[in-house]
Amino acid sequence: MTDASPVARFWAEFRESRTAVIALAVVVLIIGVALLAPLVAPQNPYDLANLSLSDARRPPGYVGEGGYTHWLGTDAQGRDLLSAILYGLRISLQMGLVAGAIAFTLGVSLGIGAAYVGGRREAFIMRVIDLQLAFPAILLALVLSALLGQGKMQLIAALAAAQYAYFARTAHGAASAERGKDYVEAVLSTPLPAWRVVLRHIFPNCLPPLIVVATVQVANAIALEATLSFLGVGLPVTEPSLGMLIANGFQYMLSGRYWISIYPGIALIVLIVAINLVGDRIRDQVNPRLKR
Repeated sequence: MTDASPVARFWAEFRESRTAVIALAVVVLIIGVALLAPLVAPQNPYDLANLSLSDARRPPGYVGEGGYTHWLGTDAQGRDLLSAILYGLRISLQMGLVAGAIAFTLGVSLGIGAAYVGGRREAFIMRVIDLQLAFPAILLALVLSALLGQGKMQLIAALAAAQYAYFARTAHGAASAERGKDYVEAVLSTPLPAWRVVLRHIFPNCLPPLIVVATVQVANAIALEATLSFLGVGLPVTEPSLGMLIANGFQYMLSGRYWISIYPGIALIVLIVAINLVGDRIRDQVNPRLKR
């Protein structure tokens, strides 16, 4: 194993945890069915012309007017719940990954940039980030969503703005530790431009903790998006995410039509727990003190 590549060694250690491997398989499966939703879903939940109110709020196993079986039942608009969940997973993953990528880019740029320049600029940037970290992410996302309005771009902006500070704090801590090492001091004595020093020498050594934070924050972004959609300030009704599906069935819980909220909620929980289990395993590997 000593001659194996770093990726091969990482995977060999990762698969020692059966729970993490199963969680990773679940994440890959969910991403796969979400990407293939138009092909595997029995119905397009966005096509209002094919929806029938006579199929609304039907229990699991009901055969609708379209001739196919609604294995998970239908919601209040007559949508096939299985199809709605597959499309909802697609939207939730899209929101989480895009918002996470933007938050990662913005936060890492600020954190590493502050550690590199030092002095008053570093102090100012980090105090602003510390001030934001003093407020719960859900509160910031809720306020920003209410101000920006509904829509994918507005929601992505709200999620990224609420989460970039976590990446900035982690990147600053890792970059500050690297900034004081001899190899960085040696590189700084050469006529290399600052961007090359940061990208080629400091940033790669900051990646391990940032990968762990990225994994956790993607799961948090998905949960935040579901929460905002549940509260009615996330995505519009025409693009139902998992949070919107849960909200649509909440009023029917006491009338016995549990499936409208329960099944989307189960899908959301499975996705978030699986991502967090993968993140926990990666954290244990990149931090030797946490290895069992």
